[in-house]
Amino acid sequence: MPTEREVYDVHADQYERLIRREDYMGNLAREIKKVIAIHGMDVVELGAGTGRLTRLLAPHVRSIYGFDASAHMLAEAARSLRDQGNSNWGICAADHRRIPLAVASADLVLSGWSFSYLAVWGGTAWERALQEGLDEVRRLLRPGGTFLLIESLGTGVEEPSAPEHLTEYLRWLAESGFERSWTRTDYRFNSLEEAVELSTFFFGEEMGFQVQEHEWLVLPECTGLYWRRF
Repeated sequence: MPTEREVYDVHADQYERLIRREDYMGNLAREIKKVIAIHGMDVVELGAGTGRLTRLLAPHVRSIYGFDASAHMLAEAARSLRDQGNSNWGICAADHRRIPLAVASADLVLSGWSFSYLAVWGGTAWERALQEGLDEVRRLLRPGGTFLLIESLGTGVEEPSAPEHLTEYLRWLAESGFERSWTRTDYRFNSLEEAVELSTFFFGEEMGFQVQEHEWLVLPECTGLYWRRF
């Protein structure tokens, strides 16, 4: 099993295979639309990765610009967006805290499964890193704009059970005035062999063993949405 950093640096193709199986019921798009009416908006996406949310939103928004620290992941995103036939997007490698766009560029800043890394990889300065990220988001947003975060609340569970390494980060969101909802974003695999392979690849051997034991073609997952309007 590669580390998360190794996944993002050199395993975009395998990661893309995994996320293509996620949220097979289409719950995430419905939950986003409950939070904010995205039609016609200018969107900035932090941590775009291989483009899962970029592809989801591009057909409905005026523009979407995706940023990620990994050019390797963004190359996969660009390919998939071209294949989808969208033309209202742009991508660029950048740190969440230093986005090369002008002040008040966006109606919505979105970050899926990514903003949390400012805390997880931030060491003892994790709170400062998060505040710097939030300050950059506020710079990018127009008055009345929304910052929307999507984060894991547990894989292999049917009710929210946040991963331990996100506990302090999620507490920081609550203390910073973010509202919250959650939904199921289960994975559906084509075969048990594929389910074991891909779940082991990203979540580790213990998850792979659980998938094998329970013969999970559908791997349950809970996902949280956190948002704040400025």
